[in-house]
Amino acid sequence: MVQNKTFVSAQQVAEFAGVSRSAVSRTFTEGASVSEATRKKVLHAAETLGYHVNHLARSLINEKSGIVCLIGADISTPYQGRIVETMTRRLQAINRVAMIINTSSTSESVEAALRQTLNYRAEATIVLSGKPPASLIKTCVNSGQHVILINRDDPVSGPTSITLDNQGAAREAFHMLKRAGCRNFAVISSEAGTPSLVGRETAFVKAAKDAGFTASATRLGPTAYASGYEAGRLVLARHDRPDGVFCVTDLMACGFMDAARTEFALAIPEDLCVVGFDDIDQASWASYNLTTFRQPIEQIADHAVALLSADEPEARGPIAFQAPPVWRRSVRPR
Repeated sequence: MVQNKTFVSAQQVAEFAGVSRSAVSRTFTEGASVSEATRKKVLHAAETLGYHVNHLARSLINEKSGIVCLIGADISTPYQGRIVETMTRRLQAINRVAMIINTSSTSESVEAALRQTLNYRAEATIVLSGKPPASLIKTCVNSGQHVILINRDDPVSGPTSITLDNQGAAREAFHMLKRAGCRNFAVISSEAGTPSLVGRETAFVKAAKDAGFTASATRLGPTAYASGYEAGRLVLARHDRPDGVFCVTDLMACGFMDAARTEFALAIPEDLCVVGFDDIDQASWASYNLTTFRQPIEQIADHAVALLSADEPEARGPIAFQAPPVWRRSVRPR
């Protein structure tokens, strides 16, 4: 095996195999015409020299890089990690290269990330989280990118939006707690302010109001376990302590539940009922047994990949998936 410190060129493969440069190109181009004898020579030379096709260079000619950028914030968290893992598996199955850009959920960082996708000539961008400005999304669309927004409820012209029925799930969360006998309600969220989190919060508060109750809303820190724990310390110390709480993510719910038990010795669900959202793995752990709503990650990924696999992307409006409830033991029996 020849050892190389630099990338081997197609010309070197051609010279080693004793064929033309175009024969090398045809060998590695799906559907191109090349004789079986020539193909074997080229493949043998490529393996011997350690040659790899430069798809990025090809993209400069074909204007299709095969790169799909995944833009996400807090990808170490259970939900984000799961959707990134699922999406990359689906993309690899259709011969796309996933480029992951990890960013905080601020508008400025997402904007910088989207500009990077243009620099790398990505043919598509999937925004998993964050709040990219509409003007920049339009720039990406006008540059030929297929932009797919996940969990962004606000209408944006140009890209494809894949959303969840966040409002419907939040309303159902309120009625779960009400049926369990709860009468003092609270919703716990973060300061991230993403459309999906805001949608869950506002829908829960409205559902309580429509039923003749009030629900306090607490927004604290990033969308993380520690924020849920701190929110629990603050909210449960009030004289009008809630007995029914909706946390806009499971991770925050886990923190809230631990604060309730550790700081106030509250029993769940006897003293306090809690509902989360996402159905992360931790939600089913025996220490939490969290009643929640399941994000249909597999369906979302399948739909995104189907859009990218289409020869001619169709102009489609937003599609909203349902987040079905998952009953566990953090809410008293109905």
